[in-house]
Amino acid sequence: MRLGMRLRTLVCGIWAMLAVTQVLAASDVRSVRLWRAPDNTRLVFDLSGPVQHNLFTLTAPDRIVIDVNGAKLATPLDQLALQNTPIKGLRSAQRNEDNLRVVIDLTAGVTPKSFTLEPNQQYGHRLVVDLYDQPSAVPGREVPATTTAGTPAAPVSPTLPAIKLPPITSSKRDIVIAVDAGHGGEDPGAIGPKGTREKDVVLSIAKELQRQINEEKGFRAELVRTGDYFIPLRKRTEIARNKGADMFISVHADAAPRSSAFGASVYALSERGATSETARWLADSENRSDLIGGAGHVSLDDKDRMLAGVLLDLSMTASLSSSLNVGQKVLSNMGRIAPLHKRRVEQAGFMVLKSPDIPSILVETGFISNPSEAAKLQTASHQRALATSISTGVRQFFQENPPPGTYIAWLRDQGKIVQGPREHVVRSGESLALLAERYEVSLAALRSANQLKGDVIKVGQTLSIPATTLAAQP
Repeated sequence: MRLGMRLRTLVCGIWAMLAVTQVLAASDVRSVRLWRAPDNTRLVFDLSGPVQHNLFTLTAPDRIVIDVNGAKLATPLDQLALQNTPIKGLRSAQRNEDNLRVVIDLTAGVTPKSFTLEPNQQYGHRLVVDLYDQPSAVPGREVPATTTAGTPAAPVSPTLPAIKLPPITSSKRDIVIAVDAGHGGEDPGAIGPKGTREKDVVLSIAKELQRQINEEKGFRAELVRTGDYFIPLRKRTEIARNKGADMFISVHADAAPRSSAFGASVYALSERGATSETARWLADSENRSDLIGGAGHVSLDDKDRMLAGVLLDLSMTASLSSSLNVGQKVLSNMGRIAPLHKRRVEQAGFMVLKSPDIPSILVETGFISNPSEAAKLQTASHQRALATSISTGVRQFFQENPPPGTYIAWLRDQGKIVQGPREHVVRSGESLALLAERYEVSLAALRSANQLKGDVIKVGQTLSIPATTLAAQP
């Protein structure tokens, strides 16, 4: 009886092993894609099925070896654009019928990380290899690299030391806005009904938002993602902090199962998300060493746990309050040019909103899953209008709450901020130049605020007048 059970168990195990082997043996490497980011290079191997792999590095010369079990190469490796990457070339060899070895020859040492991904709505099975631009280990020594089986949501970049910002030497510095275009590279985000990719739309909006913010004296916008590459979520807020950001804005385009869903929305961090993030930061001794560096330059490394917790909680509470404030101003301005999904700022535990020291909002510019909104989101005119509504809300917030030591704070203290944005209905005999002079704004700012290509306006037309300052120079 027992012998029969053992025999059946053994037979089942053999069949299971054979099934796994067949699945692995059936996988082909169909294509290889490459993205270059400012501090890393990503290689993506598109597969016909799941595989197992092992990765290690060699030096003198620098190279990476990837053994892919259960795979065959079905695409050339010599057609990738390797300029501005640490990759000199790729070569491969079929070690046996079902085992492929890929060698990446390098011009410099890198820190590699690799993982596999399950199919999504755009891609099938994938093997992802990230090459971070960092010095390699001891020359001539084989170094095992991080290889993770399964399907992690995103690779985690090596921990970088927090940057202590230098003391402010000028009393009229710019207010810095970090503009983050969501997704990128291997992560396309939501896909519209005609193949419109969220990552492309939001990068265009982010670049237009940067342009408009930089037109305003006293403000400077910095892009977190400048091209089509992927950045891990926590790294995005780290980049914003290293740029000295006073505010973080993440731009997205929503998707829903129902194509009829429509409207723009704005998110801030939820109370629950804030509480969990405070606990995480307090538990992380490396992050505690220079936590509140984005705005207040407050170090927690010399504080006991209770005092550090109080300071961190105060910082998180202030940032969340500011996030809700600016979020409502942005939402109100967006409501003038697009339908809203919700008329109040929503709150959720989005990872990119969890910076304790930088007010942060996530702007959903519309539903890319809605055919009508997807079409509008691709047009330059609607992208300009969305960027204008966001930049107007940001200016309104900072004119009321300018950080100390900034040009906008100096204007306020000098009584030179007259009033915020207004509306004007064009009357007979009025021209754009006349209105610019009357409201003491530049023609360029008036055109930008109203998405005008020229100076032609019509009687009865409602114009948005941007915030007015009397001083153009300090």
